[in-house]
Amino acid sequence: MIRLIPIILAGLLCISCVGRDADSIISEAIDNESQVEGAGDYTADITDENIVVTENEEDVEMSVFYIEAGGTVFTADFADNTSADAFRELLVLGDLTIEMSDYGNFEKVGGIGESLPQNNESITTEPGDIILYQGNSITIYYDTNSWSFTRLGKINDVTRDELLDALGDGDVTVTFSLTDPR
Repeated sequence: MIRLIPIILAGLLCISCVGRDADSIISEAIDNESQVEGAGDYTADITDENIVVTENEEDVEMSVFYIEAGGTVFTADFADNTSADAFRELLVLGDLTIEMSDYGNFEKVGGIGESLPQNNESITTEPGDIILYQGNSITIYYDTNSWSFTRLGKINDVTRDELLDALGDGDVTVTFSLTDPR
């Protein structure tokens, strides 16, 4: 039974894979007691008591995520904290689409539908900061604000004007994803 736990977890982590599914890769690895390539998606490798499933190099880069708004796609880096880790785990399950509203003429905010752990610290936001607010809302800052926040990530190389062009006035639909939608 202990040996099955890592197998089940590996299968659950790979539910959303494309191409050859992780379950068939894991099954073949068990049958052959060896490494099995996943047709470009995953590799399963049997070690002492575990099966290790890894993504092959052409797959999702887990240190970045993508934000699509107003027909524009931005690339963002995850912050280094447990909140960003929980947000990444949420995105592993699939894209997250949120209706976001303007607040205070410096951010767009919308509920994420569940609570994530908070790692609040006193910071001054900048355009491109992705912030967890009160554990259950996400904000995209296009201007500055100082408060105790949890940073989830930061959009790379973006200006206030570029964000405003994509986010527009009023409400906007924003999709967060681990895969580049372009």
